Amino acid sequence: MTGQVPRPYVASLGHHAPSIRQFDVLVLGGGIAGLTAAIAAARRWRVGLLTKSTFEETTTFLAQGGIAAAISEADSPELHFRDTVNAGAGLCDEDAVRVLVTEGPDRVRELLGICPHFDRVDGQIVLGREGAHSVPRVLHAGGDATGSEVSSALAEAARMGSRVQLHEDEFVIDLLTMDGRCVGAVSVESETGRQWLNHAMVTILATGGAGQVYARTTNPPVATGDGIAMAYRAGAALRDLEFVQFHPTGLAAGDGPTTLLITEALRGEGAFLRNAAGERFMVGRAPDAELAARDVVVRHMVAEMRREGSDHVFLDARHLDAAMLRSRFPTVTHGLAEHGIDLTTDLVPVTPVSHYFIGGVYTDIWGRTTVPGLYASGEVSSTGVHGANRLASNSLLEGLVFSDRVVRDLDRYVDTLGEEVRRLRLDLPDARPSGSDDTSWADARSRVTTLMSDRVGVVRDGDGLREAAAELRSVYSQLRPADAGPDEFELLNLLTVATEVTKCALLREESRGVHLRDDFPERDDERWRRHITVRLPALRAGLAADKDGDDESI
Repeated sequence: MTGQVPRPYVASLGHHAPSIRQFDVLVLGGGIAGLTAAIAAARRWRVGLLTKSTFEETTTFLAQGGIAAAISEADSPELHFRDTVNAGAGLCDEDAVRVLVTEGPDRVRELLGICPHFDRVDGQIVLGREGAHSVPRVLHAGGDATGSEVSSALAEAARMGSRVQLHEDEFVIDLLTMDGRCVGAVSVESETGRQWLNHAMVTILATGGAGQVYARTTNPPVATGDGIAMAYRAGAALRDLEFVQFHPTGLAAGDGPTTLLITEALRGEGAFLRNAAGERFMVGRAPDAELAARDVVVRHMVAEMRREGSDHVFLDARHLDAAMLRSRFPTVTHGLAEHGIDLTTDLVPVTPVSHYFIGGVYTDIWGRTTVPGLYASGEVSSTGVHGANRLASNSLLEGLVFSDRVVRDLDRYVDTLGEEVRRLRLDLPDARPSGSDDTSWADARSRVTTLMSDRVGVVRDGDGLREAAAELRSVYSQLRPADAGPDEFELLNLLTVATEVTKCALLREESRGVHLRDDFPERDDERWRRHITVRLPALRAGLAADKDGDDESI
């Protein structure tokens, strides 16, 4: 069976015939969500995993925080549920949260069997406390190197103990669809330029977030929103894009888009936030002071910086034991030393930086998107567990839990397929005509990320959002892609995500969770205790943005 593409692909076949791969299950992304899904699916299915760089360059690998799970006798799924919902500012999907907190402990115990390096004392797992958690429940590995320990262990398990075909340094350009169903993806090898059509009965998006849409982020360079943009082009619904979490304590020093994260676990161990006068400004403003939810801490940091006319405040760990700091936080200690800062003796300048995309590709509690054959898990997805503000250390847990559920649902989905889908041939459009490109793609990318930080950053307002929307349209109109490569596709994906984030932020006329508006500073449950969903209208480019329940368009 052969199909022709009835939608706006950004890729074409070019002048050379592509190579073809056939999988039962195609996994896109090499972080905790992608590796978990691939390893589990390979027990039964022929699985291919594509990642645009290496397993060492993922958001998971860089994660300093741990994994939250109710595994101690002093904790319970009910307490974890309550903390998650309270942090979510009225927008958590409670069914999804129930899944997360009740299935989470079992998934973490399974992970302990794969990754043996979780921190222990006398054989017992050490549990830390982070912001908005009522009890210590966060597991760490290698101190503040949890992400690299977990990622390395899962990657090794995928290489050695499963039948997963791993393809690193391969950029996925677009999802393949036919008759409204996802049937794989088109990709290109970064080094050789060789193009592949990857056919699959099931495709699992686990491509992570889009922190690089901002000028400063804790995310690695690969976090350019590719999965969100591809899913949008394929007709999938996106949800909650206005909720971008800015981590309170990014290092306010250094150049380049990727900023050193100063883990929240430091505040869990007793570090303070201070203003220029040396005052602990969080005391008296939130019951838990520095351990309040991230959105609360960011609000007060912004107020303090505005009052002082500064672009940062300070994190103070000088009163804590120096030996403990060096052993417990080796990543932070080393990273600060590269900037000439000693964690044990110096105040650390910190500022909120782009950290986590709460919104993403809308899924149900089994990871199913609105496009048949397409699942999503991890940061690329919008399961509803985070509401309007993610509880610290719930993100790695989400990848574990919902990737497991995706694989458990595969049997049901594959049984619904006919033989024509199982044995599929699909053609992309012919090569686009070459043309001139008068715009520097690097300059355009810098223009987009600076604009997003200035107008759609920590605090927004209507005028700035409208200016951003107009400027983004201008950038897009000036691009003349001809024989585009991965760098150009990344920019197009960033532009797509930036545009939808801006439109959703403009529509939500309130302040809730991580979405802060100067012109609408109060939370408005009567009008806005609801989600915003965007989707591409069938068979044509454009935007339809709905407020769930009343189909109101932008």
